[in-house]
Order: sequence, then C-alpha cells, then structure tokens
Amino acid sequence: MLAGCVVLGEGEQTILTGGEAANFIPEVPFVWTPEEVVEAMLQLGGVGAGDVVYDLGCGDGRIVIAAAKEFGARGVGVEIDPAPLRMAVYQARRAGVEGRVRFVRGDLFKADISEATVVTLFLFESLNRRLLPKLNKELRPGTRIVAHRYGFGDDWPPERTVQVGASTLYLWTIPDARTGRAASP
Repeated sequence: MLAGCVVLGEGEQTILTGGEAANFIPEVPFVWTPEEVVEAMLQLGGVGAGDVVYDLGCGDGRIVIAAAKEFGARGVGVEIDPAPLRMAVYQARRAGVEGRVRFVRGDLFKADISEATVVTLFLFESLNRRLLPKLNKELRPGTRIVAHRYGFGDDWPPERTVQVGASTLYLWTIPDARTGRAASP
C-alpha cells in the first residue's frame, strides 16, 4: 500500500464543493466496478462524444475515465472520500484524459449536476431514493441515468434492465415535465 502512495507523489488537488467536504465515513463503501460493467453502463446510457457523464460516488474514477477515453465524452466524478480520488486523478493522467475529466471532492447532494447528460450511480437503493428529488430538479429532460445493482425501488421503475454477468444495470431518462414522457437528449 505504501508503495502506491509513493508512486502517486503529491498528486493533483481535487476541487472542493462548498469550501470543504466533511470528514466522515462515506454512506457507501468504495467497491470497484468491473471493466465489463463500466463498458455496459456507458453503452446502456448511449454515451457519445457530445455527452457530459457525471458519476456520483465515483470512487477511483473508472467510469468517467472510460467515458472520455472510449466514448469521447467529458466526465465529472464526485466523491467524498479523498483516497480513491487520488487514484482517479492518477489514472486519468495515465489514460491521457485529464483534460476531459475532473474530479470533485464533495457531497453528491450538494454538487451542481445540471450540466450532466448522463449520470451513473453505484449507490444503495436507500441513497438513490434520497437522491431522486435532486436528479428530477437539476437534470434536464432527456438526461439518462444508469445505475449498477441498485435502482430507485417502486419510486421510479426503470425503462430498461440489463444483466451483465452477476451485475444488474438499470436505465431511466428524465422526462419532460410538460408531457411526462422522456425527451430526446
């Protein structure tokens, strides 16, 4: 473990939202998302070069890094735990996408997500449900939401469900408030 810290050196500064991120145990532990699941999530979300992918609870940043490197999108990772963020910054530099991604150390409930065209989540259902009002308020109609393993329960059934190995992925699209139907992005 110490050898990894030496490799990272001083690292890049992450951006703090609201001035500071609280120092406390995150509600969701950091768990790596397998590469085949990352790829499937981005495909399910229809990610392309014109998209801005926000990963809420981004951990080591692998989803936004893949969105930039493999799909040509821009990406923003929001994470409260500084340890995986250091790895995210390092991995973005190694992948050559540091100019297309950024990482924000902060509370996902306080982050400005309004520029997102795709949002990815790997959070517990209880957290997703608490996040739902923010998503509906801040995201534009047509924004796609892709979740790994946990959805919104009965609060919002998914439009599509995909199985990738042992992982279940879900897709939703923010509806147009006037019509109640999903708008084109």
